[in-house]
Amino acid sequence: MSRIGKLAIKLDPKVKASVASGLVALEGPKGKMKVPLPATITADVKDGQIHVQRPNDTRESRSLHGLARSLVANAARGVASGWERKLDIRGVGFRAEVKGKQIHFALGYSHPVVFNLPEGVTAEVDKVPRTEDSLPTIGLTLRSVDREALGETAVKIRALRPPEPYKGKGIKYSDERVRRKEGKTGTA
Repeated sequence: MSRIGKLAIKLDPKVKASVASGLVALEGPKGKMKVPLPATITADVKDGQIHVQRPNDTRESRSLHGLARSLVANAARGVASGWERKLDIRGVGFRAEVKGKQIHFALGYSHPVVFNLPEGVTAEVDKVPRTEDSLPTIGLTLRSVDREALGETAVKIRALRPPEPYKGKGIKYSDERVRRKEGKTGTA
């Protein structure tokens, strides 16, 4: 039995769940989500908990059991409290500004970079820049009900200007450690 798949998903008291035709529908204070289940996996709601089961011990069923349970658990947490991802924008003259469903970046290029936020993802820029290693740092917080969309958005934003190892400029996750390199010494 899958160690992750056999665990019951405890629902927050404010979250309502229902299962119909291979789809788990969750509704909570932060929003609504529908999670499709793989064909061989079933789920049922009892006493404020969701139980995910597999019909047999075939290789395919075993491999999908834990995955399906994790996806439903992430959706349940998302509709209850939401997901959050923090990014740091480091560099002299680097800026970010949220305008509606777009983020306008100044990342040291000859042109401004405009990033369109996907549906369901919101962004917020810290008002006060902080200084780390003599480089000004701006915090960017992304929030969403859908963990997958949030992670994908964070990856795309980070790819606009990945952190470089010499000065540490670029966009990085707040909890990411960038290994710094020493530059050329110039002695022969």
